[in-house]
Amino acid sequence: MCLAGVLWSSPSHALQQAQRLPTVSLGAGMHIIKAEVALTPEQHQIGLMHRTSMGANEGMLFVFDRPGQQCFWMKNTLIPLQIAFVADDGTVVNLAEMKPHSLDSHCSTRPVRFVLEMNTGWFSKRGVKPGAQLRGEPFGTPR
Repeated sequence: MCLAGVLWSSPSHALQQAQRLPTVSLGAGMHIIKAEVALTPEQHQIGLMHRTSMGANEGMLFVFDRPGQQCFWMKNTLIPLQIAFVADDGTVVNLAEMKPHSLDSHCSTRPVRFVLEMNTGWFSKRGVKPGAQLRGEPFGTPR
């Protein structure tokens, strides 16, 4: 995913291939998520672009230095995604469905430091709604 407002200053070759990042295990109810962790502005900018598929319980967790309104779009992203904007304690603030190749902006409804992208419908199919609690090291709770 491309983070709104990030300048396109990284080398063009970095934007033409999928990145693979270290993972963390997260919990959503009885479901375990294997999430790649995007920490830097460059990793945020590339996100899940150029991937043709993603595993059923795989995703990407975007971590920001401080809470803010986070906005994402889908330029160069080939797969449909569902996005969760997540508070520091793991509470899901809001969700959005995102279409491939779209420049439509999807934003958090309040300041957050975490954003989790999963395959389209992942949260909805598992009954994860705003107010649900995600678990894992980033949120200070065991998965």
